[in-house]
Parts: sequence; C-alpha cells; structure tokens
Amino acid sequence: MAHQKTTTTQASTLQQLQTNSLLSLLNLNAPPPTIVSEKNALTSLGSNTTGPTVWKVLILDNRTKDVLATVLRVQDLRDVGVTLHVQLHSSRPALPDVPAIYFVSPTLTNIRRIAEDLNSGLYESFHLSFVEPLPRSLLEELASLVARDGTSEAIEQACFSKVLDQYLSFVTPSPQLFSLLPNIPATPSQPPAQGGEVSNLTTDLTSYYVLNAPSTTEQMIEAEIDRIASGLFSVVVTWGQVPYIRSPRRNAAEMVARKLNTKIRDHLLNATRTGKTLFAADGGGVGGLGRPVLVILDRNIDLVSMIAHGWTYQSLIHDCLEMKLGRVTVAEPQKKTKKSYDLTSSDYFWAKNAANPFPQVAEEIDSELTKYKQDAADITRSTGVKDVNDISQLDVASSAAHLKAAITLLPELTARKALLDAHMNLATALLAEIKARGLDELFSTEEAISRQTIQQILELLRSFQTKSEPSPTPQDQLRLACVYYLSAQTVSKEDTEALEKELTKAGVEEWELTSFRYLRKMKDVMKMSVPGAATGGTATPLGGGVAEGWGRGWGLTDRLKEGGLDNLLSGVKNFLPSSKLLPVTRITEALMDPSSATSTSLTETDDFLFLDPRARATPASGPAGSRAGAAAGTGPEGEQKARRMTFQDGMVFVVGGAGYAEYGNLGEWASKSSRRVSYGGTEILDPSTFLDVLGKLGAT
Repeated sequence: MAHQKTTTTQASTLQQLQTNSLLSLLNLNAPPPTIVSEKNALTSLGSNTTGPTVWKVLILDNRTKDVLATVLRVQDLRDVGVTLHVQLHSSRPALPDVPAIYFVSPTLTNIRRIAEDLNSGLYESFHLSFVEPLPRSLLEELASLVARDGTSEAIEQACFSKVLDQYLSFVTPSPQLFSLLPNIPATPSQPPAQGGEVSNLTTDLTSYYVLNAPSTTEQMIEAEIDRIASGLFSVVVTWGQVPYIRSPRRNAAEMVARKLNTKIRDHLLNATRTGKTLFAADGGGVGGLGRPVLVILDRNIDLVSMIAHGWTYQSLIHDCLEMKLGRVTVAEPQKKTKKSYDLTSSDYFWAKNAANPFPQVAEEIDSELTKYKQDAADITRSTGVKDVNDISQLDVASSAAHLKAAITLLPELTARKALLDAHMNLATALLAEIKARGLDELFSTEEAISRQTIQQILELLRSFQTKSEPSPTPQDQLRLACVYYLSAQTVSKEDTEALEKELTKAGVEEWELTSFRYLRKMKDVMKMSVPGAATGGTATPLGGGVAEGWGRGWGLTDRLKEGGLDNLLSGVKNFLPSSKLLPVTRITEALMDPSSATSTSLTETDDFLFLDPRARATPASGPAGSRAGAAAGTGPEGEQKARRMTFQDGMVFVVGGAGYAEYGNLGEWASKSSRRVSYGGTEILDPSTFLDVLGKLGAT
C-alpha cells in the first residue's frame, strides 16, 4: 500500500504542515498551490502558475470533514479544483466524467460504500485516501469486493496504486495546537455516517474517562493506548522529524510513549529495507539540536488548569461561548438568532491577540477601529466623497488617479472592517458573560488561591447567594471550590463538608457534586497535597504554579476612555496577574532549556523516561546483554539513561485532554525563550466538559 510522505520545514507550524498535506491530497498528490491569508489574497490573484486545474469531487465522512474544517475554507477547495464536497453515506448523483477523491476513515462500513460506488460507476476515476493507515484486513476486503465486481479499472492505473495512507487523524484549530480524532463508537445503534467526529464528542468517549473509569477493562485500556499512539504517530509523521521521547513513569503517558516509540522504530526498520520513509533526514547527533523532543504527559499531572477560570481572549471564548473547530457561535438575543465566526490563522487580529488578557484585547480593538477610521477618512478626503461606500459613484474621467488608489484599498478596508466588527461582537458577548457571572472576581480569587483560607472561600460563596448581579453560576462556584480544594495543602473533613453544604445552597445539583467528590478521591489516592506540581512528591505549591500562571501583565490606558469602549468595560476589574509557569510549561522548560529551569523542576524531570526511536536496541536478556546496555546507555527498544539536553523544537502532548490555558501559557514561554513548541492532547476540553467527565467518573 502506498503512503503519503510529508515534506517539512523547520519554520512551518503544525497547522501549516497539515494544510500542505491536505492541499497535496486534493491536488491529486501534486505539489499544492499556496494558500494565502485574507489580507494578502488580492495581491496574489493570478500568481498561481501550477498548470491547468483538474476539477474533481471530494467525498468525506464526519471525521475527515472535521479535519478539513479547521484549516480550509470553501474558497481554498475551489482553488485546488474541488467543485463539490459531499458526505460518503449521502445520496449522490452520478458524475461519470469527473474524478473523485475519497478522504475517509478506514472502517468496514466505508469500505463497503466505496465498493458500491465503484460498482455503480459514479465517477470517472477514484482516488482513495484514508485519514489513518488502512488495516490489512480492510485492504483485503476492498480488494475482494473490487475483484468480485470487476471494477479495478475504475481506480486509476491499478487497483491499489491510488489507495493512500495520509496520516492526518488529528485537527489543528490553531497554528501550534492540535487534538486527535475521537474513536469511532463500535455500537450497532450508531448510524454509519455518524460517530467519531470532534464536533460531537461525548464524555464517555474522552480518553480521560476511558483510562480512569472503574468499568474499563485491560483490553479497553490497551485499545485506547494503541489508538492514542496511532494518532500521535500521525502527528509526528506530519511533523516530519523523529523526536526524542520523554514522559513520566508509571502512568498512561509512559504506556503511550512506549507504544509510539515501537511504532516509529518499526517504521524506521521497514524503511531500511524498502528505502521509503515518512520522515525527513535529521542531524541524528546526541546534542539534541538536530532533532526535536516530544514530551508526553498525563492529565493528572495538573487538573487545576482544566477547571480554573481563564482571563485570556482564547480561553474566555472557549469557556463562555460555543466554540468548535475554530468556529464560534454567538447568540443574538434581539434577533433571536445565532451568528458564527471563523477564527483562523489568516485572521490577523486573532493571531495577534488570542493569547492576550481580555482588557488588552479590548484596547487593541479600539486601536484597530481608530486606525481603520483614519484610513477610511484618508480615502474619502482624497477622492472627495463623504463615505467609502460612495466611491463607485465617482466620475472616472475627472478622478482617475484617486479612483485607482481607492479601488486598490477599498477591498482591504472592507475586509478589515468586517473582521473588526466580528471581534467587537465577540468582545461584547464576552463582556456580557463576564459581568453577569463576575468572572473577573472569580479569576482574581483563583489567581491568589494559595493565599486564601477556607473561611474566606466559604464567606465568598455565601456572599454570592446574596448578590443579584454579578452572580456566578452554580457551576462557576463549583469550579472555584474545586480549584481551592486541589490547591490547599490540607482540607479537613469538616471543612470539606462545609464546602459541599455551601455549594448545595448555591444550587449545585447532586449529580454535579460528584465531580467534587471524585477530586477528593483523586487527591487521597495520589496524595495531591501540593497541587501544581507533578505528583512526584515535589514541594512546588499548585496554587502558585497553576492559578497564578495566566499570561502577562496589562494595563488599560486613558485612551480607552476616549475610544468609546469605556462603557463596554465599565465595571470589569483590571488585574495584573503574576507571570508564572503552569506545571506543563515548567516541565517543558526543564526538558528543553535546563539551564533556565529551577532545581525542583530538574529533579522532577531527571526521572522521566528517555526513549530514542533511532537508537540501536541493546538486548536486555542475560548478564552480558545487561552490561552492554548499561555501558552504551541504551536499553531495549531504544530506552536510554536520562540526561539533560537543550532543544530548539518540541511538542507537548497531554494524555487525557488539553486546554487553552496551558496552550497560552506554553506559547508565551516559547516566545520569550525563542523556542518552537506545539501543544496538544487527546481532546481539547473546555472546563464545563471536563467537569462533566469528572462527574461521570465520580458517579461510577
């Protein structure tokens, strides 16, 4: 079976690399055309000289639809000749003179539907691409069906020359943020066209639930670990480089690390025989500078970051609004409708401000609006019209020079205004949530949670019950209590019962309290008396490392009061959070830049597993093999003695779910330290969903 090799450059983001792979797939595996940002789209018209476009139809299922939806727009599909994209299991008309690209998941249901299409001769030719490797059993099933129906000639050239494994089973909603595609539920009641999509993820399908539920069997755990490792292998293949692998020991992260290491080693061994590899050549030296590092962590290393209230633009949107696959849906109460906005890397305002504190974003919106008004005024002044919309009414003969300049600038101004209007609407919706729920007060309390006493927390919860506005929701108060419980050194049984009592008074339902009770059990089992550190017995307080680690300081200038946003921001507190590293960022710093890390972090990570998929394995059996392995520093499957190394490029993966708080914190550290770091997890979970997962675990 053929596979698709990814060409990478170190300067590319993971999102760019995946986009290039998808465009190559859609271009019938020819070099993809360049997709430009919205700001530069006009200047690039007519610049694509790759030859005549081949028009084709694209066939998707729900999982691959999600992969494309995060990085490509309809216009991008048009640019590579895709005139129609439809669902595999929908009713489709025959187009016998048009080639078809199938980009689907490797399932038996999909294979049989493809065979039906071949037999019906729906399209001129069939180019089959699977989002992840097609198992041999399904390949044989496809070959059997094609041979039975005599349709092998429909697949261009020979039957399987256009059956490609794409290694794209993940989504990248942001340039350096990714998550794996969920598992497809193996239930008879599940419709064939549904299941396994990111946009319809249920709590019992999340990896954190599967790996922690008491009802999970050993076979289910092994299957989940293999699924995660396979998805992560797709990410590494798209990355294009063989990394060193580091992970803590004795948890799910170690299991994933070892499984992934085996998959990479098996591929490299096979590549030496076939001469075909999925990875680009690298330095391969022991210094680490020629190769990146992949850090695999367990979600239990830090639970507070998934629950606490954030204060950055992207974390607030993910928490307060409906955000899926980079698309945000906002209700418009006056019109009783909903409006959607796409937040993509081509959105210059989002790219610049996503990780900034919200008050700073409001200031940036004001600044950009002022700049837009000045640019629009310059055009109207030079052309003599009162409004930019009246430019089309100018006399061409008398204003040729001014008209040419105006027409050149008008599309860019129009697009910029629409983008700023979108962010103004998003900011307005966030302000409404912040004021109604008192999110600024909750954030400031959680940021200083290590300095709070149980009496202060109880008094705060009681005060919420007497407030009319702002009044945090029952779930907001539950999150505050969970953050405090995990961040406190010790909480007595009486104080815990008092917390539960106040939460019940606040309106927290009994089934919602199961999440709090599950965390109580977790803390007892894992001895999480020092939250914020990894559960390895270090003395770093979680309250200082987690709740105080969001972003940089900010200040609203007096110019805001003159720009029209003062009424919008009135009543929202302006805090100056301390710029500390979250546990995931702290661990990453210790593994990528040990000279800047604290001694506590270095001691913690020195015990991490160290795997090198490129290293020659040393037999571990027998005294002679053991001595040889010890002397070389290499054990079975490329396991090496841990050593401190410096890396320029890295990737952090969290088994059990990722969050925007960690993504922003890690990105800020990477920017300050001039590192390139991607971050992802089995899923990207908002705080409400993660609480639901904890609650379901607590109820079992």
